Amino acid sequence: MKQLILGGARSGKSRLAEQRAQGFGCRVVYIATAQAGDGEMSDRILRHREQRPAEWGLVEEPIALAQVLHEHAADDVCVLVDCLTLWVTNLLLSDPGVLERELNALYQALDNLPGKLILVSNEVGWGIVPMGELSRQFQDQAGWLHQRLGEICERVTLTVAGIPLEIKQPL
Repeated sequence: MKQLILGGARSGKSRLAEQRAQGFGCRVVYIATAQAGDGEMSDRILRHREQRPAEWGLVEEPIALAQVLHEHAADDVCVLVDCLTLWVTNLLLSDPGVLERELNALYQALDNLPGKLILVSNEVGWGIVPMGELSRQFQDQAGWLHQRLGEICERVTLTVAGIPLEIKQPL
């Protein structure tokens, strides 16, 4: 089962993803895409680590998401990826060609990935179109990624004010 959880900043999407991962009753591997570029982000990453169960596996990977998914996905594992919009940011700030290569690798990986997968991402398409080129590229890439994942995932949930709204459910 693959699921996508979307929402705005502080919408409760990460908490919901963690609850669902725990509810599966299997081993959980948490893939974190954030990079600690400053003190505030370091503190934020530390808070997230402290609130997750100690027995969960942790992989910190800002770029090669598909590779890490292949390494850790298994029939008896739930892989939780938080967050895809940070990953897209990392890709946009990388060398040219990395974005397209890694997006394609992710889509290919999702075709035959075993086990359970929960993907968390920020919904950024409801605001105004940004004025800067990089910000517009980010918004576009995140929106296209979400559309593609919405097709692939069996379950899509939008989280608003801590309340999950089911957009797509398994048949």
